[in-house]
Amino acid sequence: MAKNNLPTYAIVELLIRLTKHNEAIGDYKDHAVYDTDVIVKTSSGTIVFPQTIVIRQFESPESITDDELVITGAGFKLSG
Repeated sequence: MAKNNLPTYAIVELLIRLTKHNEAIGDYKDHAVYDTDVIVKTSSGTIVFPQTIVIRQFESPESITDDELVITGAGFKLSG
């Protein structure tokens, strides 16, 4: 899926939701789309989202559980 086919605001919304679990995540800066993942650069690091969770945030955000967010957020890497 091309970068411009994913709604950027859904990624931003996911980051907002994740900051409730990890305040260090920072603000959206950019993203790159790969086969099944989206690598998101923030003001303080990077995080990888499965494309499916971005699409779910766009189509049905209530279907994403806090547990899924915590698991996804665990992959956040601070910039060094």
